[in-house]
Amino acid sequence: MESRDQSETPEPRPGAGWETVPEHAWGDAGPPPPPARPPVAGPPPPGAVPRAVVAGLLNLSGLGLGHALLRRWGRAAVSWAATALLLLVALPADPDGVPAALVAGYLLLLVLAAADAARIALRTDAGRSPRPVLAAVLGLLLLGVPAAGTLAYGSARDEAVEQELLGRLEEGDDLVAKAAKNSFVLSGPDYRHALSLYRELAEDHPGSRAAALVPERLEAYYRAVATPYRADRHCEAVEPLTYLRTLPDTVDRKLLGDLVAWPDTPLAESLYGCGVSRLDGAGTESGSKELSTLLRTFPESSQAGKVGPAVSAKIRQQVAGLKGAEPCDVTDELRRTSTLVAELPPTSVPSLGREAGTGVQDGVYACGVDEFKDKQFTEARQTLTDFADTYKEDRRRQHARNIAIAAEIAEDRPSAGKRLPGSGTPGGTRMELVISNGAPNEVEVLYTGPVTGTVKLKSCGSCERFSSEAAGSSGACRASGTSYPKARLRLPAGEYHFLYKHGTGATAAVDSYSSGSRVQPGYTYTSCTYVVERGRYGLDLPTVPDLSDLLKPASAP
Repeated sequence: MESRDQSETPEPRPGAGWETVPEHAWGDAGPPPPPARPPVAGPPPPGAVPRAVVAGLLNLSGLGLGHALLRRWGRAAVSWAATALLLLVALPADPDGVPAALVAGYLLLLVLAAADAARIALRTDAGRSPRPVLAAVLGLLLLGVPAAGTLAYGSARDEAVEQELLGRLEEGDDLVAKAAKNSFVLSGPDYRHALSLYRELAEDHPGSRAAALVPERLEAYYRAVATPYRADRHCEAVEPLTYLRTLPDTVDRKLLGDLVAWPDTPLAESLYGCGVSRLDGAGTESGSKELSTLLRTFPESSQAGKVGPAVSAKIRQQVAGLKGAEPCDVTDELRRTSTLVAELPPTSVPSLGREAGTGVQDGVYACGVDEFKDKQFTEARQTLTDFADTYKEDRRRQHARNIAIAAEIAEDRPSAGKRLPGSGTPGGTRMELVISNGAPNEVEVLYTGPVTGTVKLKSCGSCERFSSEAAGSSGACRASGTSYPKARLRLPAGEYHFLYKHGTGATAAVDSYSSGSRVQPGYTYTSCTYVVERGRYGLDLPTVPDLSDLLKPASAP
């Protein structure tokens, strides 16, 4: 038998640490026991690992149940507070969701809380905890709480997003309803903003309930923009319909569907209606822009085919109006119509240019005649002179010149405008009028009566001005050896009016002179023009005796 060395220290028992040996075990003479040593860590108590897993699972629910199971109420309160804060921020659900930083912080807290609960459970006596199997089942079930909450929150957030999108859709609807009450010039920005909302809903959120309603809203949008067209306000409808026609360039054609081509017919109708309505207008807008756009944009449309007949009918109506009381106003309308026709594509209405030009030509003549009849002699002279200079092939050109001559005489001698010069040549016996020029400058003689005309006399190079009218009356055209420029006129008998116009060689102070007389047939009459110097002023003024004195019978038949 081996003897045991009493000085040898006892071996510690596993899991129990050092134990104090009673004094009687050593005997009275044995040495005292060694001092106590710290316990050595050993394996966890039986059942500690399952308890740690259960505690961690329970804390991952976010309800702090792991700490509650271990009766660590302070730590459980931290989980409760964190969960309450998350719910306070997250609810009610917002389309933007919970801030990512908050979610990350909350998840980190759950992981830390689970790890803490597991650590504490490893050191906890099994007698203080419920049965591990039951707790594990409960922990697994409670993990469904955050999962279900996440799903519920996602659904609530999706609904919040849907509501926000529906709100945008309603915003667009309100803009369209507001814009439809005003002209397109004022409401254009509202229409464009509403369209951008619809387009974003359809393109950026194609699966939303709001996006599903966009096609229906676009139909209402088109109807609203086309409000002037539906009210037959064709000129007002042109701009909004033109705008609608450009939308396929910015909006997906698949989204627009049949709306892509819808504006074509309404726009063609509005262009035609507006252009034709302006043919009667007295303003600057003649309808050429609308009709020209119609012919160029929709050349094959039924409305384009009606442009030529409509404008032609308007020209005929205006030409008929030249016989009315205000031919000058009608002529202005014809000029506007002619300008309109000139701006149309010539291949679309090839005959309208000639028809409109003829209408203006008739109008100018009718206007000049009317001005003469209304005693507007200056205007009549200008109008008919322009007519004769412009329309040189017109058969009325000479008559227009004659009326212009009579109008010029009537400006100085109104009695010359009592009646319109005739367009024909009267028959019967004629008298002869010999007009001599005794002035040192050229003279143009205008006359009107049964016939109208003009004659020019060259200057008399050797003739001088007379000091008085008496000297001129007795000495004019009587100097022997002097050849005076002469003009011989054979005129039908009747009342005549003359205007003497001094031309080259006359000073600025030499005025025209008018006179009149009634002549008898079968006689020869003579007349002489001369210039008298007026007193100290030195002004050269023409002096022609009245024809009643000057036109004396030179010889009787």
